[in-house]
Amino acid sequence: MANGAPILAQRLLDRRLGWPLDGGLVLSDGQRLLGKSKTLRGVLSALLLTPVAALALGETAWLGGLIAAGAMAGDSLSSFLKRRLGRPPSSQALGLDQIPEVLLPLLLVSYWRELDGLTLIGLVVAFLVLELLLSKLLYRLRIRKRPY
Repeated sequence: MANGAPILAQRLLDRRLGWPLDGGLVLSDGQRLLGKSKTLRGVLSALLLTPVAALALGETAWLGGLIAAGAMAGDSLSSFLKRRLGRPPSSQALGLDQIPEVLLPLLLVSYWRELDGLTLIGLVVAFLVLELLLSKLLYRLRIRKRPY
């Protein structure tokens, strides 16, 4: 939900609340801090919808909020690193696009769910595969703008 909420919110809200998280800040390398695709709309949608999804799955809203915050922080970290590597906004960087977005919330939750290293690795790999497959499906359904 944390990963998909920003995509759904963009489709539903169009440009409303589409303010860039980085405020357009350009660093000394000539690149934006995060880029135009990281928006207030995306973060708010993840922070609002993921706790609701957690409640629907029998978890606490607090845990859903923690997952959403970790996922958005990981996604922002990916964007920051891609900008520093000179990658254009919305370009694909296999692994870099997915791993921080799933690993950071898992590490945050692992204290309460006692996730061991092997479980963390399995969940990261499962997320990577699932995210790649769902991205292609959402592209075919014209929900995503790119197939990745």
